[in-house]
Amino acid sequence: MRFKDKNVIVTGAARGIGRATVERFVAEGANVLAVDLDFGDVGSIDIVNKENAAQAHALALDLSGDDAPRRVVEAARQLGRHVDFLINNAGVGGSKALALSDDALIDRILAINLRAVLRLTRDMLPGLADGGSIVNVASVFGETGFPGSTAYAVSKAGVSQLTRQLVADLSFRGIRVNAVAPGVIHTAMTAHRLSHDADYNRAMVDATPLKSIGTGAQVASVIAFLCSEDASYVTGQVIAVDGGWLACHSHA
Repeated sequence: MRFKDKNVIVTGAARGIGRATVERFVAEGANVLAVDLDFGDVGSIDIVNKENAAQAHALALDLSGDDAPRRVVEAARQLGRHVDFLINNAGVGGSKALALSDDALIDRILAINLRAVLRLTRDMLPGLADGGSIVNVASVFGETGFPGSTAYAVSKAGVSQLTRQLVADLSFRGIRVNAVAPGVIHTAMTAHRLSHDADYNRAMVDATPLKSIGTGAQVASVIAFLCSEDASYVTGQVIAVDGGWLACHSHA
């Protein structure tokens, strides 16, 4: 129960890494505001079992909307007087090579993956506890080149740099800021490519030294570590959770 009575916001919380992160924090005693466009209404969300469902509350919200940060801030006030941890996980894929990327695609990916993170983090800062933590979900694609992923890769590279920049801006408050960079993970975003794209499987799964696909729970465990006292001297890091893919990518 490392996070008993701690207040947490998790975006992109309906499935995949976000859902697993909510489950992890609830299991360790936290109160969680779970934000996702796919939630139907604000209210309780049954995350682990009925006994602790009251610890997690769902907010249905498009984070690219003009009033999205304000609505999250207002909903967060229901958790308590401050927020201890902000987990910026929400993201979209569907990227293409730049020559095939129209304005609508570029705008959509940057709006959710980067602009929404900047705006929400900015507006949450007054309510974020001194000594708290921010964990951003970046990607291995933001750390190295990968064919056909321009807007997505650029957005995630921005998230990684935001992580480092916030250390320069927020450390005086004792706020630690880190990121995780997942590799190939079982999520709704990767399901189609894993099932239908042989080139993607060769480039990602076959080239992963651990020869396996990661799970949301494995990423969530690193996020939880970064928020814990065990990581009290860790800040400004982008930690790959990728089975070794990034370490060996240039040699694959």
